[in-house]
Amino acid sequence: MKFNKNKRMFLAMYTAMMSAVMLTGFASSTEAQEQSAVESEASTEPSDQEETLDDTQSAGNVGTDWCVSKEVIDVQSGMIENVKIAAVEAKIAYEAKLEEERRAAEEAERIAREKAEAEAEAAAAAQAEAAAAQQAEKELLASLIFCEAGNQPYEGQVAVGAVVMNRIKSSSYPDTMEEVIYQSGQFSPAMSGWLDRVRANQGYTEAAMQAAEDALAGSNPIGDCLYFSVGGYGTRIGDHLFH
Repeated sequence: MKFNKNKRMFLAMYTAMMSAVMLTGFASSTEAQEQSAVESEASTEPSDQEETLDDTQSAGNVGTDWCVSKEVIDVQSGMIENVKIAAVEAKIAYEAKLEEERRAAEEAERIAREKAEAEAEAAAAAQAEAAAAQQAEKELLASLIFCEAGNQPYEGQVAVGAVVMNRIKSSSYPDTMEEVIYQSGQFSPAMSGWLDRVRANQGYTEAAMQAAEDALAGSNPIGDCLYFSVGGYGTRIGDHLFH
């Protein structure tokens, strides 16, 4: 009887324990399911939010990318326009430089041409002046030879011209033909005015002109004589004595 009683107690305790275990397991299972459901909902809601955020971000990114691309295009367009403007300005500056160089070259050529022409004119004028002065000297000497020895032999006429040339070379007389011939008290035709009349009218003969040219060229039949006269001493040529 006692055994049966103990057996019944054991069975009751076992049954109670199993019931508790089953109840605990069911509760745990139910709690786990509820927790799983809550987690599932929680995971689902953020996912939706994330999708919404992703869509919004994607839309925002698309708009940002479009705005950035437009700004880049605008910058590139501006740079291209600036390059075109710079190219045009560079071309204009280069053409202006070429034009300036061309004008400078033309101006330099003009100045050089004018300078050459002026030098040529000056040289021609100097030559003409020298020729005129030489011709004037020949005419002056020819006039004096005609007045002093126009009736003398040709050699005597050259000798009178040689006297004048010797005086020009001498330190005792002036250095120019004009001054030698018109020196006071030296040649009577110059003092009387006869020389000036012959000179003004070119009244000398061809022989007197030739004698003047020969004397100017260095012909000298009387050496270093500085005087001549119709009397006295010296080398006689015609009616004149040279000393």
